[in-house]
Amino acid sequence: MPTLMVSVSGIRGIIGDGLEPEVLVKYTSAYADFLGTKGKVVLGSDGRISGTMVKNIVTGTLLAKGFDVIDIGICPTPTVLYAVKKLNANGGIQLSASHNPNEWNALKLLNDEGEFMTPAQNKLMLEKLDLGTPYKEWNELGTLTSYADAIKAHKEDVLNLKFIDVEAIKKRKFKVLLDCVNGAGSYIMPELLKDFGCEVVELNCEKTGVFPRLPEPIPENLTEAMKAVVDSKADIGVIVDPDVDRLVLITNEGEPFIEENTISSVVKFLLSKEKGNVVVNLSTTRAVDDIAREFGSKVFRSAVGEANVVKLMKEVDAIIGGEGSGGVIYPALLYGRDALVGTALTLQGLLEFGGTMAELKNALPQYHITKNKVNIAGKNPDEVLAMMAQKYKNEKINTDDGVRIDFDDHWVHFRKSNTEPIVRCIAEAGTMEKSREAADKYLQEIKDLL
Repeated sequence: MPTLMVSVSGIRGIIGDGLEPEVLVKYTSAYADFLGTKGKVVLGSDGRISGTMVKNIVTGTLLAKGFDVIDIGICPTPTVLYAVKKLNANGGIQLSASHNPNEWNALKLLNDEGEFMTPAQNKLMLEKLDLGTPYKEWNELGTLTSYADAIKAHKEDVLNLKFIDVEAIKKRKFKVLLDCVNGAGSYIMPELLKDFGCEVVELNCEKTGVFPRLPEPIPENLTEAMKAVVDSKADIGVIVDPDVDRLVLITNEGEPFIEENTISSVVKFLLSKEKGNVVVNLSTTRAVDDIAREFGSKVFRSAVGEANVVKLMKEVDAIIGGEGSGGVIYPALLYGRDALVGTALTLQGLLEFGGTMAELKNALPQYHITKNKVNIAGKNPDEVLAMMAQKYKNEKINTDDGVRIDFDDHWVHFRKSNTEPIVRCIAEAGTMEKSREAADKYLQEIKDLL
C-alpha cells in the first residue's frame, strides 16, 4: 500500500509511493485555504533530491491560490520558522522529511507565528481538504520572490544571543568534527562554527542532498563520525539531521554524548544564568528534573511532539524547552527546535564548564533509556493502555499522552502508534541493566494482557 503519513507534524510520504503530485496539490491547497484568501508564505527545503520537484508543485499551487511565495532556498527548518516571523508572513512550509531516508519528503506546515501548526489548527486545515475551493483568476495570482539572506540573518541572530560570548569561544579554538549528512546543514553549519573560531573537520558536508548513510542521528548510524572524532583529535563531534532541527553530540573520546544529554546540558547551562520554567515531553530523561531541582526551577511535561512542547512552553512562560531526541527550543530566538541555537549554547556551556565533553557528560545526572515495542495486533491500543494504567493506579501516573508511570528509581512511558498495531515502551533507570530489565518486565505484562 502507498505510504502517506498525515499528522500534526506534517504530510510525509515516499516520492512516487504516496507523495505524488496530486497529493502535494491537495494538501497545499487545503493549507492555503486554512491561511485565508491571500498573504505571504515562506518556502524552504532541506536539499534532498526530490526537493526541486516538490517545491515547484507547492509553489505553483500557492500562487494559484493567490498567495505570494517567498523562496528562501535550501535551509534548516528553524530558518523557515525564523523567516516567517522576520517577514511577518502568514505561514511557511519547509519541504523536509527530517531524518527519513532519501526516498521520503514532506510538507512541514507553519502558522503565522512562525511555529508548527497546533493540533487544533491542523484539524481545521484537514477539514478543508475536500471543499474544492476555487483557484484565483489570471489577474489575482500570487507572486514569487526570493530571500536568499534568510539563512545568514538566522545565523547572525544566533551569534548575538544573550549569554553567548563569541570572542571568548574564539579564544578557546575548539576543534569540531561536523557531520551534516549532506543535507541543509552543509549550507550553514560549517560557517557558523568558523564564526565561533572553531577548526572544522567536515564529514558529509557536501551540498548534494544525497544522504551517504541512514540520516537519523542515532549511534548505530554514526560509527564513521565517532571514529573521525578520535582520528582527528577533535574536542567535540557535532551531528545534525538533514533539516538541522536535531543536534546530537559526540565526546572527545569518540563516544555518544547521548542525545538526551543535549537538552540536559543546555538546560543546566541556561538555568545557571537565569531561573525559569522548563518544558520537555513525557519521553525525555529525568535528568532534566534533577538539574532543574538543583537550580530551584520547575519542569513541566507535554505530550510528545514539537507543537505540544511549544504550546506548553507558552502556557508556563518557559525559558528553555525541548525533546530528548536532540531538540533544543530556546524562545529567546524562536519557538522551534534549532540545532544552530543548540550548538551555540553547547559551545558556550562547554567553555564555561572548563573540561572536556567526556567530563561534561559524566558531570550530568546519569540515566539510561531503553526503547522497545510490542505488537498488539487485534487489540484496541487504548484498552491496552487503560489496563496498564489501572494496574498501576496507585503510582504517579500521567495520561496526557499514552501512560507514563513514575517510580522512585525508574519511569516507564507507553504510547500507541498511529500507523502500526504496536505499543511503544520507553523505560529509564540509573543503569542500562535496570532500564532493560524494566522494559522487558512491562513488555511481558502487556503481552500477558493480550
